[in-house]
Amino acid sequence: MDHGPPLRDIGCFAAVARNLSFSRAAVQLDMSQPAVSQAIARLERTLDLRLFERTSREVQLTPAGRALLPHAEALLEQAAAFSAEASRLAGPQGKSIRFAYDPLVGTLAAQVARRLARHLPDAEVELRPAVWTEATAELTQGTAAVAIMSAPFPPGLATTARFHVPVTHLAVPAGGPLATASSVRLEQLTGHPVLLPRALWVQLPGRLRAALQSQAAAHDIDDLAAALDLVAAGRGLMPAPRLLAETVRRPDISFPPLGDGDLGDLRMTYGLVWDRENASAQVMALVQTVQEALRRRGVP
Repeated sequence: MDHGPPLRDIGCFAAVARNLSFSRAAVQLDMSQPAVSQAIARLERTLDLRLFERTSREVQLTPAGRALLPHAEALLEQAAAFSAEASRLAGPQGKSIRFAYDPLVGTLAAQVARRLARHLPDAEVELRPAVWTEATAELTQGTAAVAIMSAPFPPGLATTARFHVPVTHLAVPAGGPLATASSVRLEQLTGHPVLLPRALWVQLPGRLRAALQSQAAAHDIDDLAAALDLVAAGRGLMPAPRLLAETVRRPDISFPPLGDGDLGDLRMTYGLVWDRENASAQVMALVQTVQEALRRRGVP
């Protein structure tokens, strides 16, 4: 009986596809790079399909890889939901959950807390806004039970309910030469230092990474709101998620849209992260609540 490719190999495929890098996927999966490469080669042999085009400079999905990626992500989500429900049924009952979340997705975190309170009236959810470095530290130290945070996700922890936040604008100083541009293209960034959120930097296609490398004033920014202070001070320009551009109103910052060409289709990946080995029933219920909230929003 043919059971199909192992879920582990499918997970490696999805991680490489999201990062367009074998090395970054290996870090995210807490695996060695050769092990990830072997998993992809094994999956390609099993499927009799080439999933990636590899060169010395970049990794790109083939048409077959692009077509299979949504199915792989859906399968991984279903497997995570199965494990979460099993852990919820088997796990000990707790009383409170410390829920860390990136401030950019605070609306989702609040919605999840309200929905969970209706389902589990006895559960206490402590909401804790935390940027990437803070959320990683809290999860590692066990002070937060679960977090919504941006990629790259801490190794060794469970991750599910991934969703993408499109990067559609450029944060520039108000009154500057680009403040009133109808759209901004890559060549217009020449000569300007560029501030890059960590979650965007890890997903930049190779050609954009190479083009922006020499201009990157920073590529490990976690606190986007604080980074706007640097933009206003003239320290650099910053690609900004649509959520940030639509919610921030500052007289010293403008958000011209990015062009649809060479800067189009930029995005940052977020997900729910927790320690499966120490998850309580309440944590598993929160995991399911996040998944339900994303499905209601139409997020695949």
